[in-house]
Amino acid sequence: MKRFSIILRYLRDQKQNIVFYFIFNLLSILFSLVSLAMLAPFLQLLFGKEKLKDVEPSFSFSANGVLDYIKYILSSLIKEHSQVYALGAICVIIIFSVFLKNIFLYLSYRVLAPMRNKVMTRLRADLYSKILELPIGFFTEQRKGDIISRMSNDSNEIEWSVMSTLEGLIKDPLNIIIILATLVFLSPSLSLFLFILLPLTGFIIGRVSRSLKKQSVIAQEQLGTLMSILDETLSGLRVIKAFNAEKFLHNKFFTTNNYLNTIRNKMMFRRDMASPMSEFLGVMVLSCILWFGGRLVLGNNAGGLQPEGFITYIAIFTQIINPAKSLSTAFYNAQRGSAAVKRIEEILSAPITVQESAHPKMLQSFTDSIEFKNVSFAYEDAVILDDINLTIKKGKTIALVGSSGAGKSTLADLIPRFHDVTKGELLIDGVNIREYSLHSLRSQMSIVTQEPILFNDSIADNIALGNPEENIAAIENAAKVANAHEFIMQKEEFYQTNIGDRGSKLSGGERQRLTIARAVLKNPPILILDEATSSLDTESERLVQDAIDNMMQNRTCVVIAHRLSTIRHADEIIVLQKGKIVERGTHEQLIEHKGFYKKLVDMQEIK
Repeated sequence: MKRFSIILRYLRDQKQNIVFYFIFNLLSILFSLVSLAMLAPFLQLLFGKEKLKDVEPSFSFSANGVLDYIKYILSSLIKEHSQVYALGAICVIIIFSVFLKNIFLYLSYRVLAPMRNKVMTRLRADLYSKILELPIGFFTEQRKGDIISRMSNDSNEIEWSVMSTLEGLIKDPLNIIIILATLVFLSPSLSLFLFILLPLTGFIIGRVSRSLKKQSVIAQEQLGTLMSILDETLSGLRVIKAFNAEKFLHNKFFTTNNYLNTIRNKMMFRRDMASPMSEFLGVMVLSCILWFGGRLVLGNNAGGLQPEGFITYIAIFTQIINPAKSLSTAFYNAQRGSAAVKRIEEILSAPITVQESAHPKMLQSFTDSIEFKNVSFAYEDAVILDDINLTIKKGKTIALVGSSGAGKSTLADLIPRFHDVTKGELLIDGVNIREYSLHSLRSQMSIVTQEPILFNDSIADNIALGNPEENIAAIENAAKVANAHEFIMQKEEFYQTNIGDRGSKLSGGERQRLTIARAVLKNPPILILDEATSSLDTESERLVQDAIDNMMQNRTCVVIAHRLSTIRHADEIIVLQKGKIVERGTHEQLIEHKGFYKKLVDMQEIK
């Protein structure tokens, strides 16, 4: 039950609906028992198996006392009218009680459905919000397909397994408790058998279902792996075909898929065993009650229980079998669904390492400098940056160069607080960036990445990302600065043209110019550029480079450089190697120094 605390948390504001659901189920069960209690003893009276009651008995709150009093009322109806009239009265009472039973059953469903849907809606919303809040470092350890699987398949598993279980955990136990109370009321001595046999059957069902949770965890993980393979296939289809890797991916997918099929079959076999097993065990208990109770009645030693009362007892006991079946199925589903709850809880409870300050300052404008003071950054014992000291004055362009893994991207990612420094301080205008609100900090900067990040939406909406209320004139002006307006106007729907998944309907150069237009529209004082031209053809590179040059005017720029020819005019070039600054200076100074930077330049010239 501890695992389901996450679900119960969403039910806290649904107390009124839970009370209504409880009451409606209670009334439904009580009216169901009324229809059963009317049958056996009174049919015996109607068809002459028992003499009519002439004297009104004194009412006592016991099984025989209640039955005798109702028999007296029925005897009066037969005397005053006829047996057919009395039979009709019983039929009307049964019909009315069954009608009320189903009315209250329907009302319980009407209360439950919105409550159930609201829980799932809030769970998905919280899960998506947490994904947006989590730091970028969290996702480097996670497969995208597995995250999608948790959001979709695990959420569905909770909806159909856990929420159905919660329904069963209120309705079915209530049903069983009321029936047991009625049986104890009818015959305490006979009911003693139930309190011995029913826990025994529950223990057997629990033993069988124990491995279901473990199998469900494996199944959900394999489904996440399957989604990851599919995502990688769709993203890398061109490479897969070029390297004739279809068979390899096909085998990888089908191996995982077949293993998932095997695990799910085992899960279904165990889950489907719950209902027939509980019914069989219920019939075994019923047979024991029949044998023991029948002996007492036949031997006139039934503890005051009359034959017709024993028939009523058996009739009511049969009603416990279906709730017991449902409860055992719900228990199996709970074991299966708890795996999905665990996987979603891992995301919801994941620590947010980049925390907002309790009383954050607002960075209204960037006026002076960005300063790294003895900054180090480590990730899981791996030191990425070590003792970085660097000052970037407003309006200056700083280039970061170095071999792969030197820490260039990590250093740039510290400025918008995608990560927090492990040691030292990162200051903007003399204030530690931890003291600024994340929103105001990031509003002062734009990022253009090496790989264009676009969304399956219109050109206008992609440029206006984060500024949805921006007018079309401003969007067009940003596109002109980014050398994108001309190709946009050649599209069928101009700025309202949908660009497809990740901008798949555009060329590489067109995609990159849209990301530059997005940065221009934001009009920030700080730009972080991860070399945006390194993967483009010569013509596209020229257009994009011109757009970047236009955008960089009068702004503070941090450029991650791969092509060293693009940073010749940087105010300062920072050379990183294994997380340390090994050289710094202008292009000419570093060439004269004949160090690591000169070696990098020579290598590119040779190529």
